[in-house]
Amino acid sequence: MLLAAEMPFRAVIGVEMNPTLVRIARQNLALWRKAGRARAPMRLVQGDATEFVFPPGPCVAFLFNPFGAVVMRRLLKTMARCFGDRPCALDILYVNNEQEGVLEASQGFVRLFHGQVRRSRGDAIADHRILANQPEGEYASANYEDCSMWRRTGRD
Repeated sequence: MLLAAEMPFRAVIGVEMNPTLVRIARQNLALWRKAGRARAPMRLVQGDATEFVFPPGPCVAFLFNPFGAVVMRRLLKTMARCFGDRPCALDILYVNNEQEGVLEASQGFVRLFHGQVRRSRGDAIADHRILANQPEGEYASANYEDCSMWRRTGRD
């Protein structure tokens, strides 16, 4: 949300179910605004992303591997319902795309990009700090993220 708010979007909306993470995110949003970094209005919704009602107009959804396959299927059904009469009004940017197969099997979505995106130096440093506190071999890090971009075409 923070980085998206630096872009000239009409609005940046985050959806999070966990109350603790919502509280932390709201503190971060306040700091971002106070620092003058937000160019777009930001709003955080506490709730289930599979029940989120998307705003009118074109939307970009950013997903960083937030769900397993079951929840991802529910989210895609919600998106199909919300954008059923708005073909090509939804793009999905999917980073660390572990549920890529769910999107591939979903009708009404077309892949625009699939590949590896190099991590920034700051991301690599942050990952190494996190990995230093993880049990041996539980997580791995690379110099890239597997990513894809999808568009809702409405052709179910």
